[in-house]
Amino acid sequence: MENRIDFKVENHIAHIHMVRGDKMNALDNDMMMALIEAGERLKTDKNIRVAVLSGEGKAFCAGLDMANFAQMASASSGGKSDVTRTKLAERTHGLANRPQQVAYAWREAPVPVIAAAQGFALGGGFQLFMGADMRYAAPETKFSIMEIKWGLVPDMGTTHVMTRVAGEDVVKELAMTGRIFLAEEARELGFLTRICDDPLASAMDTAGQIAARNPQAIRGIKRLFNEPADRDIAATLMLESVLQDDIIGYPNQIEAVTAELEKRPAHFTDEDETAKAAE
Repeated sequence: MENRIDFKVENHIAHIHMVRGDKMNALDNDMMMALIEAGERLKTDKNIRVAVLSGEGKAFCAGLDMANFAQMASASSGGKSDVTRTKLAERTHGLANRPQQVAYAWREAPVPVIAAAQGFALGGGFQLFMGADMRYAAPETKFSIMEIKWGLVPDMGTTHVMTRVAGEDVVKELAMTGRIFLAEEARELGFLTRICDDPLASAMDTAGQIAARNPQAIRGIKRLFNEPADRDIAATLMLESVLQDDIIGYPNQIEAVTAELEKRPAHFTDEDETAKAAE
């Protein structure tokens, strides 16, 4: 992970910083594995309450490493590239295959993830960006669902997110043309949460606000809104109730109320309160 990602945790905030700036943080095999490993850590480290995902240098992520495409072009057998390995339909990470898990890991993480982009987020880089719960970008950042440029479909696990935040017709047009669009248009279409002069600083500021809230409630909110969009109303109402039952009246929720009344910062525990209560 070291030569692809810098992973630091401070004040309950995990900063996952891609450090392949000389290659615009392109997704080679090592970068994919490092991102998946970082996503797994978000599931197990109870000290983490929120995460920020960023990339060093001129780009957030320029997509799949060009070496992969060069290999596809040079290696062929009977008209088909023999670079293709395991069939992508085979599941390797629960619901996902490995490339999908690079972006889906952030949806699957129990804590909120904020992506901070600058420069470019293209192809797989755009899908990685779309995996986050909140998405900040600098003005003039360039985006593209670029897979069609290489004769491919977008296949890294966030097409369902794209059509939840933007119109289906809009997403189809962008995916079928591969055209580049800027942050201003991305915000209008619903892909961006916010345009910021310094997206990383803004993401860290939001992360600090989230980290100061009841961690059980924050995790519950993420789960509530990350459930499938086609879930029926009865299931939604039940999920709201189940999540609230696991929060209300427990020490962290009581501490939130007490701190608010006493006008002081709250002091929360990161333990699983419901599991502890059941012992």
